[in-house]
Order: sequence, then C-alpha cells, then structure tokens
Amino acid sequence: MNERHRYVKGWVIAFLFGVALVAGGCEGTDTRDTVDDTVEEMAGKKNLDRYKQMKDDLGEIQTQQTEKYRQLREDADDK
Repeated sequence: MNERHRYVKGWVIAFLFGVALVAGGCEGTDTRDTVDDTVEEMAGKKNLDRYKQMKDDLGEIQTQQTEKYRQLREDADDK
C-alpha cells in the first residue's frame, strides 16, 4: 500500500503542476483584459488616443464649416 500511495501522490502532484501551468498561460481572461486596460491608462496611451480622436473630430468639423461658408458665399454671389 505504501508504494501505491507514493505512486498516486506523484501523479496528483504532476497533475496539479500541469493545471497550474495551463491556468497561468491563459491570456484571454477578463483579468488579463483588466490588467492591460489599467496599464494603458497608467502609461497615458488612452489619453493620447482620446486626444488624437478629438483632433480628428475637430478637423472634420472645421472642414464641414469651411464647406458651409463656401456654399453661403456662392449663394450670396448668385443673388
């Protein structure tokens, strides 16, 4: 019985070690996403992305306003 007990104990330890390795290698978990999100926030990447988006939005608004003013001038010239 003692020999069998050692055999089973060895397999249990090997199994638990394998499970630990597999669980530690998972990168698609919610926890991993949360950590990545926090790191990006702390590094300022999210703010930089927001500023770039605002810059693009402002450029688009400016282009639209320029087009409207051009159309208003054309309409005023036609009258």
